[in-house]
Amino acid sequence: MYMAELNYNHLRYFWAVAQDGNLTRTAERLNVSQSALSIQIRKLEDRLGHQLFERRGRRLHLTEAGRIALDHADAIFATGQELLGTLRETGATRQALRVGALATLSRNFQISFLRPLLGRDDIDIVLRSGSPADLLAGLQALTLDVVLTNQPPTSDALSPFIAHKLSEQPISLIGAPALLRGQHGVAALIAAHPVILPTIGSSIRAGFDALADRLAVRPQIAAEVDDIAMMRLLAREGFALAVLPPIAVRDELAAGTLVEVASLEGLVETFFAVTTGRRFPNPVIRLLLDHGAGSDHLR
Repeated sequence: MYMAELNYNHLRYFWAVAQDGNLTRTAERLNVSQSALSIQIRKLEDRLGHQLFERRGRRLHLTEAGRIALDHADAIFATGQELLGTLRETGATRQALRVGALATLSRNFQISFLRPLLGRDDIDIVLRSGSPADLLAGLQALTLDVVLTNQPPTSDALSPFIAHKLSEQPISLIGAPALLRGQHGVAALIAAHPVILPTIGSSIRAGFDALADRLAVRPQIAAEVDDIAMMRLLAREGFALAVLPPIAVRDELAAGTLVEVASLEGLVETFFAVTTGRRFPNPVIRLLLDHGAGSDHLR
């Protein structure tokens, strides 16, 4: 079946408006009337069969179809610039994958999740960190494709988040080898050494507090930290035991600078990849989710 060709003038006008988020400003910059610019955008929407913008106050925001069109427009016009600059092939068009990660999340986990894409020359990974609220807002605004977290979000009809469970990692007491002086059992270890804990409000901290209560042990808290990377560095200083998932200190365990002193039975950290219902999902996400759910790649 014959398909009418895409008018790239319409696409360029759309691309310009998407950069500015304001029809009036774009019209002034391109020296065209606002009505003419609106007509060009509508023609592109008619051609594609989808609305590309929605108005919120004075600004235009991309719809999901608009975000996909912008990704392709970026690639098309970038390729055009390459063509003008050189006649030799400089590589295939790259597809963008926008990943948000909780700022306190294990870096080892993040790398493990993304490993199937590392080294591919057709994918451009954009990795952003932030708070849960900021990341979920980005997911809703379509500026992120997936969010990595250990805190599954609440989903409702207005915020249809989908939490894909990837892994459950055990939690252990982690410390420098010099701290081991013959204590045996979790209760004795906690009683004998100060501990580095996640801050109150995290699932790991809640589980540890409950465990200490069951063991009738009052731990001496050396530090409360909301960043796993900082907990890892503090543990390496050798003055306290850290309550951590071993994956967070995988390199140190392999090198022998830290050791897994004892596993804390019943305590786990659960990792999720959060997406939202989309009409046009990024196909790369399915590859990552299938890899995460079908293998023990996080250990």
